[in-house]
This record gives sequence, C-alpha cells and structure tokens, in this order.
Amino acid sequence: MSKDKSLEAFKEAQELIPGGVNSPVRAFASVGGSPVFVSEGEGGYLKDIDGNKYVDFVQSWGPLIFGHRDESIESAVIEAVKHGLSFGAPTLAETELAKLVISMFDSIDKVRFVSSGTEAVMSAIRLARGFTGRDDIVKFTGCYHGHSDSLLVQAGSGAATFGNPSSPGVPADFTKHTLLAQYNNIESVKKCFADSSDIACVIIEPIAGNMGLVPADKVFLKELRDLCDANGALLIFDEVMSGFRASINGAESITGTKPDIVTLGKVIGGGMPVGAFGARREIMAKLSPEGPVYQAGTLSGNPVAMAAGFAALSKLKKNAPVLDVLNKRAVRLVEGMKTEAAKFGITMQIDTRGSMFGFFFNENEIKNFEDACTCDASFFAKFHQGMLNEGFYFACSLFEAGFISTATTDEMVEECIKASAKVFKEIA
Repeated sequence: MSKDKSLEAFKEAQELIPGGVNSPVRAFASVGGSPVFVSEGEGGYLKDIDGNKYVDFVQSWGPLIFGHRDESIESAVIEAVKHGLSFGAPTLAETELAKLVISMFDSIDKVRFVSSGTEAVMSAIRLARGFTGRDDIVKFTGCYHGHSDSLLVQAGSGAATFGNPSSPGVPADFTKHTLLAQYNNIESVKKCFADSSDIACVIIEPIAGNMGLVPADKVFLKELRDLCDANGALLIFDEVMSGFRASINGAESITGTKPDIVTLGKVIGGGMPVGAFGARREIMAKLSPEGPVYQAGTLSGNPVAMAAGFAALSKLKKNAPVLDVLNKRAVRLVEGMKTEAAKFGITMQIDTRGSMFGFFFNENEIKNFEDACTCDASFFAKFHQGMLNEGFYFACSLFEAGFISTATTDEMVEECIKASAKVFKEIA
C-alpha cells in the first residue's frame, strides 16, 4: 500500500500549519507513521489521495451515523446552500431542529445552538455558574470537554495522547476553580464537595468516549445526582460524543439518571459544525437575551448546519430501531477481534454503547482514566498501523471510541475481524 502522496502532503502541511494538522490527534503521533490525507468518503469507506480505500470506523469522530455522503443529508445541505450560506439572523430551520432535539430528550425544555462542542460546554458551564451564583466546577480526570481554559486540567483525548494533560497558555487563575474527581469513584466527588461550598456544577461524560469507551456505572451516576441535589449544584451531561450515538433519547434514558443540563454536538450537525446545550425552562431562562448570562455567536444556528442536522435527526427518529442493528454489529466487531486476539495470548477489554465501541489491550477492566493509562500504548500503535495497512481506519489514539454507521455492513465487520487475526499474528 503506497502512501507517498500523503507523506508529501504532510511535509508541505507542516510548513504551513502547526504540526501539519488542525487538530492535534490527527498527526498520528501516538500511533507512529504519518497521517493519510483523505480525498473523499463514501458510505462506510474513506479514500486517500494515494487511491487507497479504508473501512472507516471513525466516521468524522462520530457525526456520520448514516455514513459519508448520505443522500438525504446531502440533498438537504444542497437545498439550503441555494438560499444562502449564512444570515446571522433567525430562520425557521433553527426552530424546527430545536423542536426535534427537545422531543427526544426529557431533560430539555429549551435549547441553544452553537458552532462546536467546545463552545456548547463552555456556555453550559457559564450558565450553571450564573444560575447558581457559584464559581467552582467538578470534572473527572480523563473526561474531555473541549479546549476552553478552565477545562484543560487532566483532560483526556488529544491532550492525553501527547502525555500533557494541562496546557501552557492557560493561567492558573483560570483553573483554580476546577476540582478534579476520579471517574466512577463517588468518594472522590464527595471530597470535592467537602473541600468547597462554592460548587456550581459537576460535568461528566456519562458515556466517556475520550479515554476510550468507558461508560459510567449506573449506581455511580445516581449517587452523583443525589450528591448534586444535596449540595445545590447542577449536573451536566456532556453528550457531545454520545448523544444520539448511544441512544436516541440520551444517556438519561439508559442510565436512569436525569441531568440538569445536556451538551450536544456531532450527530445533530449531520457532518456540519454544530453544538448545542439545553436544560429545563428555569435554567435556560437565565440565558441572554431572556436573562443576564451572556452567550452569542455569529454563526450559531447556521442555516446549512441546521438543515444537515434536521435531516440526520429526522432520519434517525424515523428509524430508531437501527441503533439496535448497529449495536449488534459493534458487539460482533469487538467480540470477534477479542476472540482472534486470544488465540495469540493477547488480552482485550471491550465494550459497546449503541453504535459506539471501544477496546483496550489490557488484562483488567477499565473503569477510569487511570486504568486506561495502564494499557499497552505501543501495542495499540502496532495494531493501528497493521490495520491501516490492511485497509481499516481506526481512531489514531487509544483514548478514542470507535463508531459504526449504517453504511458499515456485516461483510465489512467480518473482513475486519479476519484482518485483525492477521495483524495479531504478525505482532505476536
């Protein structure tokens, strides 16, 4: 498999763009080699500029639940473009997508659209602080909530990939109000509340996808809910990644725990840049222009992005059982790879939630970021390189979840399992 054109493209990009990429994890630094440069996507496949074809288990890091170039989403985008790219003014498309999102989440009465997941989380935390009149927040080591200053503390995902959980350029004063707890460990959260009486909110990925796929325990989430209620703090579910991927009705529908605020992204943009945050009326009433908490964005509610999101969510709502089909494929994929790995004495930990999947090369169950960090990163890098050469595109970090789309066929899954056996044999 030749990657000469991608190598040349990466060299040129490095002269013009820091690290040659516009989001750090794409540089392939943790898996070795250099990134392939994509020329197009179609259905369940990616093609690179060298003409190589890959089964895509990244799907733009989640949003493409119907695969690349879905006809209904593509048509909606083209029709919207005919009327203009951006207005900076209200459109009916915003209201229609808002209705759709609200109809699928019991915890959301009103929603505000933004342009990214980072922006959604940043705004949700500001709203929580404005609503409670408090300053401190609690986050969990390994949960990634975007790159806003107060959240770049022991972050997972890209920051963890480079072994640098905090970032230069973030003043200590910006993070002194951020308290850290351990995922799936309620005692660590209780300590945070014991240390501070000024906690506005606790933010968590209820189904973490940025330290690999690590779901929160149901009992832990219930205890977290009770702890927030007892201390007058709000509970924020960051579902930028898991929203509409794990369940069309949110993590609250499968965990039994209802959050105060939900942040969303990925799927609600259908492949376009979109984020959102929503809550009950009482909380959202604090948001400008209805209330005093300021948040704004020229491209918020962009008509093209709204059209893509409405097409994607409408299709998903009409075909809700498809998530069960995707989960069966995800289960078959990780169980199949685990079986093949075992033949060569390789131990894997696996999990799925809806159309999300994750795997770790580790002997013990993964319950938090500290556990994830004990996994064999060098083995994952070899596995990633081997599978890429076999034509299977996995996330280029062991701290990322994978995704199944409706365009991912049973045949693709079986081919991947077969290829994994070959790669495991080569590594072993």
